[in-house]
Amino acid sequence: MKQTPVLSTGVETIASAVLTVPTKGEGFTDITREVARFLKQASGRAGTVSLFIRHTSASLTIQENADPDVLADLLTSLRRLAPADGGWRHTVEGPDDMPAHIKTMLTSVSLQIPVIDGALALGTWQAIYLIEHRARPHSREVVMQFMGS
Repeated sequence: MKQTPVLSTGVETIASAVLTVPTKGEGFTDITREVARFLKQASGRAGTVSLFIRHTSASLTIQENADPDVLADLLTSLRRLAPADGGWRHTVEGPDDMPAHIKTMLTSVSLQIPVIDGALALGTWQAIYLIEHRARPHSREVVMQFMGS
């Protein structure tokens, strides 16, 4: 095993912004570039970027950004876990609403990404995605916050 040197910093900056993301309906929207732009605007060098989505039928994830088949297979898996025809009681907003809530519960509404040397510490093949679980387009809000120096 190998460890890099420990970097220590105090919290000198807390910066926040809200990212509005238009979706096209069910699927993944890559928001990595927008989060990196926020980090640059916050002048973040070391710390953490936290993301929180303000919705119960959309979510956030970090996933592979190289092979689009990964995202397609993930959508297929989520559809199998929470099908629209699952016999749900909650159907007031349509047959895709309850499955969307279940998919959000199974994924994440918040993420934390370390910041090292002014960059998101994502792996080579990682990207940050907003996952829209509803069939029709929506406007989603992601609260972004940087804490560090």
